[in-house]
Amino acid sequence: MENEKKVIFSGIQPSGDLTIGNYLGALKNWVALQEEFDSYYCVVDLHALTVRQNPAELRARTLKNIAIYLASGLDPSKNTIFIQSHVTAHSEASWLLNCFCYMGELSRMTQFKDKSQKAGESVSAGLFTYPVLMAADILLYNTDLVPVGSDQKQHIELARDLAIRFNNLYSPTFKIPDAYIGNVGARIMDLQEPEKKMSKSAENPNSYILIMDPPDVIRKKISRAVTDDIGVVRFSEDQPGISNLISILSTITGEKPEQIEKNYEGIGYSQFKSDVADALVEELRPVQEKVKQLLDDKPYMESIYKAGAEKASYVANKTLRKMQKKLGLIPR
Repeated sequence: MENEKKVIFSGIQPSGDLTIGNYLGALKNWVALQEEFDSYYCVVDLHALTVRQNPAELRARTLKNIAIYLASGLDPSKNTIFIQSHVTAHSEASWLLNCFCYMGELSRMTQFKDKSQKAGESVSAGLFTYPVLMAADILLYNTDLVPVGSDQKQHIELARDLAIRFNNLYSPTFKIPDAYIGNVGARIMDLQEPEKKMSKSAENPNSYILIMDPPDVIRKKISRAVTDDIGVVRFSEDQPGISNLISILSTITGEKPEQIEKNYEGIGYSQFKSDVADALVEELRPVQEKVKQLLDDKPYMESIYKAGAEKASYVANKTLRKMQKKLGLIPR
């Protein structure tokens, strides 16, 4: 009898337009995994509410994210693609898990500590507890693996802790998930401060490249990317800016960083940057064209996220009912 596929779950917030960090670090990995795993990929719109959103912009970005998922190569017949808020079990399970999570665990979350320092006393309770919602997202689908960047491992640890705690108290209910971190492209860095991960929330627009940026903008941002005065194309901790550009090119072409180093022996940064920009423009061109087509076909888009939510709801609600029963809640 053939073994069942392992389950993967992941999602991206529609809190801003997606960058090449999302594309090269997450989406390309997701596409590579779709034959091997039973995959659930959602747009985590509920997570975006931890900061104030313009409602019209949030709706538009949510749909654009779905379109980018599809345009990047995710096949809806092989993956469950849906919008988080369309599966109400996420919110319900989050509350139940909140009752098993400790204040100390949440206060130690690095992202909360960083963001709460900026917000002061006006920091929202949602920002404090959103790792529990993330745990609910993961645990509802009996998830085996969660593709994340290394900066998100702390959240996976919390999901594991909550699952183990619940299982120990009420008998086995959840699978214990593990992080899945891709080897190449897992961390595309800021073009201006290459010690930081590329983020769509960076104040300097030259720090990131959006998936939907036009070719001239992409070329301009790559040309302005911070490098160094060493003058050698080398993948090294001493050259974070050049190493980041090598990572971008390596993820696109499939060539190892060592091979890229050899290709550019004796060649200056100007030509190297130009080649990185050209490769990125060509990589994104079909994605951008497909996104525009999809956004013009609203009935098709609706059919994808509606079917995805129906499938996701069936699986998530089975897990939710188990939780409710074990906690002593009367079935509906």
